[in-house]
Amino acid sequence: MRYVVIYWSRYGNGKKLVDYLAEKLKKKKSEVQIFKTDEADPSNIPDADVYVFSAPTEAFNIQKNMKKFMKKLTGLEEKKYGIINTHSMKKSCLHKMEKLLSVQKMVKVAEVDVLVGDGSRTGDGLKENWKEKLDEFMDKL
Repeated sequence: MRYVVIYWSRYGNGKKLVDYLAEKLKKKKSEVQIFKTDEADPSNIPDADVYVFSAPTEAFNIQKNMKKFMKKLTGLEEKKYGIINTHSMKKSCLHKMEKLLSVQKMVKVAEVDVLVGDGSRTGDGLKENWKEKLDEFMDKL
């Protein structure tokens, strides 16, 4: 399987998630490419079996770089995707991410919400069960 992971992370929590996910997928003999939103062209993303998008909630919305990126996606009709949302206020934006990708006619196969707490501004804010949540997410991809 081929995976393309697109993420945005301000303090490193999201980067930690996608790195963990990529490591686990590679152990299953999958090919994984990771791009930060500013490293990829939304109109020319590499081909994959599944796309994963990971972004935090900021100001009660999808982080603006990811939101802008998702709005500019093209050529991914009928492609499978998974979404990851991190937040600290129990205000998930998974539904907003899903809405943007459904406009692109993509097909959701997995989603996961990951809470962050103390240490979130240093990249050490992921709550203690984040690995289990990502393992479950990965099994659905």
